[in-house]
Amino acid sequence: MLRGFYTAASGMIAQQRKIDMSTNNLSNADTPGYKTDQSSLRAFPKMLMQYIDKQGTTGIGKASIGSLATGVYMQEATPLFKQGSLEETNNKTDLAIEDNSTDSTSKLFFPVQASDGTVKYTRDGNFSVDQQGYLTTASGNYVLDDNGNKIQVNGTDFSVNEDGQITSENGQAIARIGLSYAKDPNSLEKDGDGLYHLENNATLPNAYNQQNGFQIKQGYLESSNVDESQTMTDMMTAYRTFEANQKVVQAYDQSMNKAVNDVGRVNG
Repeated sequence: MLRGFYTAASGMIAQQRKIDMSTNNLSNADTPGYKTDQSSLRAFPKMLMQYIDKQGTTGIGKASIGSLATGVYMQEATPLFKQGSLEETNNKTDLAIEDNSTDSTSKLFFPVQASDGTVKYTRDGNFSVDQQGYLTTASGNYVLDDNGNKIQVNGTDFSVNEDGQITSENGQAIARIGLSYAKDPNSLEKDGDGLYHLENNATLPNAYNQQNGFQIKQGYLESSNVDESQTMTDMMTAYRTFEANQKVVQAYDQSMNKAVNDVGRVNG
């Protein structure tokens, strides 16, 4: 009976994590460049059940009953690196990557320098200019050029062409916006604030030497790729599954209560 408790409880925990993940996706539906998370449910190893069987003259042996499932767990939440739609903002500090890859997978990222000095990556091009004139993310991380240096634009009067070249109002070249290429985007791990990093803080190669068929769009932002209606459906399904497992736990609890307090009671 205790196995049933553990199996149903593991299902409740897995569905609760799916609900939390869906809630986070919905809360970031309006976050530029956000990539929706997907859950991966896995089953615990099955248990082989056997019973003791009398085998004629050979004595006592074991006979197989079969395998018993022992529950599920949510192994991980992985981002769906599908490009979101581009929305025009007419803000000169807003940049978006239009990746024309055949599988619609986002493999290009803006490199930024985090507060700890490490290089992170983002699809959120909602940039601004700080008091020193450097191009930064909304959370204050420095946007890097194609040589890994901070970009000083000294104001918002600058232009960025489709090839990433940044020029001042008078046409003077400033830098080329950095662009990194991830052959396998699933190797990136989420950091929060729309940032990603590689294991051991490794760096991605320069996209200008690796990839063709992309454009940098100034005055645009990439919207999140959260499908709100599908996410709400997934959340409701997870909630109903959670409730079903909860009822199983309650049924086992009532059975245990009877087994402890009623069955085998000695009448006075």
